[in-house]
Amino acid sequence: MPTPDRFFANILTNRHNRAILERWSSLALPDGWLVAGCLFQTVWNLRSGHAPEAGIEDYDLFYFDATDPTEAGERQVQAHVNHTLGDLGVAVEASNQARVHLWYETYFGQPYEALRNSREGIDRFLVPATCVGVRPGELYAPNGLELMYEGVLGMNPLTPHRELFLKKAESYRSRWPWLRVV
Repeated sequence: MPTPDRFFANILTNRHNRAILERWSSLALPDGWLVAGCLFQTVWNLRSGHAPEAGIEDYDLFYFDATDPTEAGERQVQAHVNHTLGDLGVAVEASNQARVHLWYETYFGQPYEALRNSREGIDRFLVPATCVGVRPGELYAPNGLELMYEGVLGMNPLTPHRELFLKKAESYRSRWPWLRVV
């Protein structure tokens, strides 16, 4: 069974993940987490014999600020992230989980309940194997790490959007053919 220590060792082979976590305190994100693709894709790349950073399009940061759920507020946080991490040469995207319910249905065509914290956003990723977030010294993986390491892709009952799930699963399988859809 994969351990948190193994997971951190794996994700830190990705120089961008490592740099983001090294600069974490400078980001000062309320309820902040480094999440999703940059983490599980690093693990899948390593298993496939690829460079840790191979094909990772962006690095996602979740934070939760209910005091300013505006688009302008999120843009201001993004500008700070760009200033702090811009020299990395990769896209780093900050998303206020306090405002996802305001745009999700328009963008994805499905309703989305308001969240109470960033962890709830991680809980709702389309694929349970990808529900993971980290910050220095802390891992949040509500479904554990086993599904990720085994490459098992199933639909998240908290976000049962079949068409979105199938599209996401096919995209993943095109890059890592050993993944299994269940």
